[in-house]
Amino acid sequence: MARQQIEIGTATPLGATLVAGGATFRVWAPAARKVIVVVAGGHEAPAVPAGPAGGLALAPLGDGTWGAFVPGIADGTAYRFWIEGDGGAGFKRDPRARELSLAPRFPDSACLVRDPQGYPWHDAAYRPPDFRDLVIYQLHVGAFFGLPAAPAPSGQSASPAAGGGDASPLPDPRLRVARFLDTLGRLDYLRDLGVNAVQLLPVQEYPTEFSLGYNGTDYFSPELEYEIGDGAELGRYLELVNGLLAARRQPPLTAAQLAPGVNQLKCLVDLFHLSGIAVIFDLVYNHAGGGFDDHGMYFFDRQADGDQNHSLYFTDRGWAGGLAFALWNRDVRRFLLDNAELFLEEYHIDGIRYDEVSALRDLGGGSADLFCHELTSAVRRRKPRAIQIAEYWSADRASAVLPPPGGLGFDAAMGDALRDRVRATLAAAAAGAQAELDLAALADALLPPSGFPAAWKVVQCLENHDVVYTGRAPRIAALCDPGDPLSWYARSRARVAAGLLLTAPGIPMLFMGEEFLAERRWNDNTAADPGSLISWTALEHDRPRQDYLRFMQDLVALRRAHAALRGEEIAVTTVHGANRVLAFQRRIAGEDATVLVVASFHEETWRGYRIGFPAPGRWREVFNSDFYDHFPNPQVAGNGGFVAAESPGMDGQPAAAAITIPANGLLVFTRA
Repeated sequence: MARQQIEIGTATPLGATLVAGGATFRVWAPAARKVIVVVAGGHEAPAVPAGPAGGLALAPLGDGTWGAFVPGIADGTAYRFWIEGDGGAGFKRDPRARELSLAPRFPDSACLVRDPQGYPWHDAAYRPPDFRDLVIYQLHVGAFFGLPAAPAPSGQSASPAAGGGDASPLPDPRLRVARFLDTLGRLDYLRDLGVNAVQLLPVQEYPTEFSLGYNGTDYFSPELEYEIGDGAELGRYLELVNGLLAARRQPPLTAAQLAPGVNQLKCLVDLFHLSGIAVIFDLVYNHAGGGFDDHGMYFFDRQADGDQNHSLYFTDRGWAGGLAFALWNRDVRRFLLDNAELFLEEYHIDGIRYDEVSALRDLGGGSADLFCHELTSAVRRRKPRAIQIAEYWSADRASAVLPPPGGLGFDAAMGDALRDRVRATLAAAAAGAQAELDLAALADALLPPSGFPAAWKVVQCLENHDVVYTGRAPRIAALCDPGDPLSWYARSRARVAAGLLLTAPGIPMLFMGEEFLAERRWNDNTAADPGSLISWTALEHDRPRQDYLRFMQDLVALRRAHAALRGEEIAVTTVHGANRVLAFQRRIAGEDATVLVVASFHEETWRGYRIGFPAPGRWREVFNSDFYDHFPNPQVAGNGGFVAAESPGMDGQPAAAAITIPANGLLVFTRA
């Protein structure tokens, strides 16, 4: 291959970069003796630096990296690196490859050169919500699509599920892992639910057929199992995509534009944005996946010493079956920083959830703190409106969201106090009407965690991918009534629990299926356990699930409609443990926008029950959970839409009113 006069130096981007006339290749391999890039699908070891196998030697650049310009390279060109070192020689995938090939299959995949500007985005006008206004929906791409509402022959539409106008033209997903574009079959459903952000479990390449995604190996490449490579199958997805684009008054995509795997993930983000929904990626920087293959990052520059500390990117310390990154090394930190920035820039994501920052800190010591400071600062510079959420379970919880140097600098952190206390309350209530409930502890859990500088900085949930995975804790519906997850007891208790989540301080997060009383624990291995898939068929046919979905839609809308529910202040005013009644106020300082929330786990309706109100006068009942049982409930227990609060007050409040509280019910009042 003849070289053109394009200078390659330490300013050349790492990885494969398309330029005029070809592409530059630059790779970090400080201990290598020779680095050769083999293009156009060559699979034989190159005999000479530029031989018949399509190889071209990269030149050492003096900083541990090697680089070269290769003419004639186009978007989609396959390549791999041949690395020779003291420990041997062989092919390696580019750690920064933007995409891997479907054939040959992983781990023998080739890397594909991709143009970062190769997808025609439609989302220029989109702006993500403010952090405090987020309502997040967590999903796993491979399992979310679930069972079709009405199985249909390949290429024909299935009936839409209740609560959304979607229909899937796709094959029965029980036969395989769902793909990126399958998720779009529920796009309108999620829009109608009212969430304004989705958090995808990790989508980078992992080495197994099924996975939660936390064993990633190729950090810049989308998971191959989530991509569509078959042309005929892609045509059916193209029809789905262009129908969604047309409904949003956007120009269609061509098959060529949708074919690259990277573009399929970008299309997913694009259409979420066009539907008013932000996208948060789950990135794993505490460790890389186990089962290292010889073609990957492990011992990338082929050092002879088998000590894992000489594997270039890793240390000999492990976590969750993988190895911790060598964060003491500036180039390793740069690799991870560039990874986060690539997703922000090239995939237009609106936030990052960082997996197990507590483990990262335990494994990396002071280097981990430095990395967190660099990471949060780099992301904030690149995209200030992108939220950064830490999963951080160490005792000093608040340090995750405090600024450097004392804190790690993340915007928000996952919380577990409210989750655990609500779940404990539901488990106790399931024991019957006489069971003792610790409402005082529940009231304490409603308050923001100690040391957090703002209430919204904690992400609250009742379920997530870890908690309700197969073999772990029950889902909310089953927790509320282990004998019958669709019984009145299950439905009513679940409504109170969801009501507390959506009216409490913090950023609420739902887990897929929670919004319609999914009772089966989930599993990423959908072939082995198809019953763990999200069952849209159950939603279509079960009236209680449809009623509960409508309840969740209106509850999310309630939160988004009342600024006080997204604000900073909360005051718990009523804790009547023996009566199983709890009340609290959400308010905004200096504004007459107080919201009063009343929750009852009592199994009979309270009538004439006196509750303290923050001011005398007429109060409007804007939400009543009992209305959604057999929606619209013809025998709803409520207050006719209004109550009148008068002096004298009670519970330390200046006024009080005698109200009706439905059994296992939640009421919300605002000033009339």
